[in-house]
Amino acid sequence: MRKLMWVIAVLALTGCGEQAGQGSKKPQAPVVANPAEVAVPQWDVLVQGSTPQAVSDLTGWLIEHSFVSYVVTQDGKQRVLVGPFNSKAEAETRQAQVAAALVKAKKQNIETLVIEHNSVK
Repeated sequence: MRKLMWVIAVLALTGCGEQAGQGSKKPQAPVVANPAEVAVPQWDVLVQGSTPQAVSDLTGWLIEHSFVSYVVTQDGKQRVLVGPFNSKAEAETRQAQVAAALVKAKKQNIETLVIEHNSVK
C-alpha cells in the first residue's frame, strides 16, 4: 500500500512539472470592466453619539441586541453603520428598531440617521 502511495505521489509531481517546462501557456483573456455596471443606491443606519464614545462599546452593545453593524472611516473619524439595506423603507424600519432599543436601554445622547451610499453592481 505504501509503495502505491509513493508511485501516485511521484506521478502527480511529475505531471505538475511538465506544464511549466513546456513554455507554452494558454493566452488569458484580458479583464475588462463590465460597461453595464451601474451605481445602485443602498441605505445604512448611522449610529452616533453626541459625546465621544468608544466604537467598540457601541458595536458591542449593538451585537448584544442583535443588530449587525460595521465600522467605516470617513474623514479620519470612525462611524458605526447598521446595514446595508436595498431600500430606504427597510433602513427606516431598522432605524426605528435601533432607536426603540436605545430608549429601552436608557442610552442617552445617541442618535440614529438613515444615510445613502452608492454601491456598484
